[in-house]
Order: sequence, then structure tokens, then C-alpha cells
Amino acid sequence: MIRRPDPAEYDAFYSTYMDKVPDGDVLDLLATGMAETLELLGGVPTEMERYRYGEGKWSIREVVGHITDAERVFAYRAFCIARGESAALPGMDQLVYAQGSNAAERSLADLGVEFAAVRAATLELFRGLNDAGWSRSGIASDVSFTVRVFPFIIAGHEIHHREILRARYIQPS
Repeated sequence: MIRRPDPAEYDAFYSTYMDKVPDGDVLDLLATGMAETLELLGGVPTEMERYRYGEGKWSIREVVGHITDAERVFAYRAFCIARGESAALPGMDQLVYAQGSNAAERSLADLGVEFAAVRAATLELFRGLNDAGWSRSGIASDVSFTVRVFPFIIAGHEIHHREILRARYIQPS
């Protein structure tokens, strides 16, 4: 089981996500979180996929595209740092990525398939890391991270957006 990172292993900005991750095996949480998110999305009627709860807010499709894009970036950072990359890794401007995405034009079912594929790849990456890989540190977005932070950020980011989807997009039954 991956030890929960100390706050010194990441920037305080990420506390929003880190604090949402319950105790336990974070890799199990990533697997069950994927199932929970896909189940939630499976209940969205087709006519609601483009719904935005406010002016300038993302549609449900775009939220799912964002979750997937962010996971790719965080997993890539983990991969690079675990393999010993010493160069600083670039940041991610989520608005630029969302504008460059075609998530708004894809079906939610399609986006769910992509999300599941990215999550499966993320899990395999993490399952293949050894102790040395987990403990390496590097720079991304001008912030120092240890590799062990990334599965927690990914899990917390997904939980964060799942909560938003439930509260602002998908009416509770």
C-alpha cells in the first residue's frame, strides 16, 4: 500500500484534492472510483450531456474530458519523475486544454470509454512502480512533488468533480 504523502511532498494548492481522499489503498480507490464515476455517467440522459449549470461553465461532456485530460497529465508527471527525469515538467492550463478538446462534440459514452482506458493505463503504471520510483521527486508546474502524490491527486480530483457533477448537473434521485 502506498503511504499517504506528507504535505511537504506537494504544494498546498493540491490540498483541495488530497483532503478528499479517504484512508486506505489509493490504488483500490482509483479502481472503485472509476466504477463509481462510470455508473454516475451511465445514468445521464443523452439530452443532458450538453447541460451547463451556468454561463461559461463546462458541459457534463467537458467535465469528463477535463477529468481524463488531468489524469493523463498527472500520470505522465508520475511516469517521468519515477523514471528519473530531472528536467522540470510543464504546467497545464485547464482552460486551454478544454478549448483544444473536442469533448463537447463527443458522446458521453465515448468519453466514458476513453476515461476507463486512461484509468486502466494509470493503474498499470502505478502497479509497476517499485519503492525507488515511488520515492523519487521532481518538478512540475514549478512545484516539487514526490511520485507518491500523484495517485492521491488523481483520486481527489476525480472525487471533486464527481461531487460537482452530483450537486450541479445530475439531480439526485
